[in-house]
Amino acid sequence: MLGFAAVNTGNNLIFLIVAALLAFMSVSGILGWLNIKGANVFIDLPDEIYSGMETLVTVRLVNRRRYLPSFLLKVNVLEGTADFDLVECGEERKKSFTGRFRERGEHLVTGVELSSPFPINFFVRSRRLPTDRRFVVFPSPLPSPLPGGHDKPGMNSALTVAVKGYEGDLAKINDYSGADPLRLIHWRLSAKHGELKVKELTASAQIPVILDIDALPGSTLEENLSRAVYLVNRLMRSNRAVGLQLRERKIAPAVSRSHKLRLLSELALYGKN
Repeated sequence: MLGFAAVNTGNNLIFLIVAALLAFMSVSGILGWLNIKGANVFIDLPDEIYSGMETLVTVRLVNRRRYLPSFLLKVNVLEGTADFDLVECGEERKKSFTGRFRERGEHLVTGVELSSPFPINFFVRSRRLPTDRRFVVFPSPLPSPLPGGHDKPGMNSALTVAVKGYEGDLAKINDYSGADPLRLIHWRLSAKHGELKVKELTASAQIPVILDIDALPGSTLEENLSRAVYLVNRLMRSNRAVGLQLRERKIAPAVSRSHKLRLLSELALYGKN
């Protein structure tokens, strides 16, 4: 009887230990699942992304829960990882890492993986959050001279364009905004009207350039696209209007940033369809 009681007591002890472990696993699993519930992830990328070059990828994580913070969260996206130790309820946190994209063209992020080892790294809970983040990767810039003699002496004479600037001809008189340079104040008219008036001048730009993809000195289409990207950036930095000749399509020259992004996008997507 004593031996039977001892065996029975040992079995009961093992049963209690196993039950306690199972309960502990269940509780930790539930806590881990609750830890990643209610989180939203957003991906922020710069306007200009070039193939083969490092790009800053920013991950924004928002804890939408009202009462409980989230711990030890990890976001895997675009072959990179962002770690968040603590995100308070209702808080938004940001983490960044550098990524690299090998191919030009349109890219799509359809989802991100959110995981956490909380509370004791016994289980790693994870879930896939759907997203629809589209972005365009531009061809890598390749240094190139301007074709057609645009780099020759005498080809860089300035002309006046009808955009606001500080060096061209007088366009009109405006009220002083507080941000205009003092040298543009029209003192005689200001004294006459009793309030400050400023001169609005046109900007100076160089002779417009239309880049013909087929006329660039590259040996392949990809090389010519990279040369065109380099020239668009170079010319835009000098406030020079740039357009593109894409075989049967022509894009007129302009100097705005939105126009620059349009040109780079056209080069990135060229031939992809």
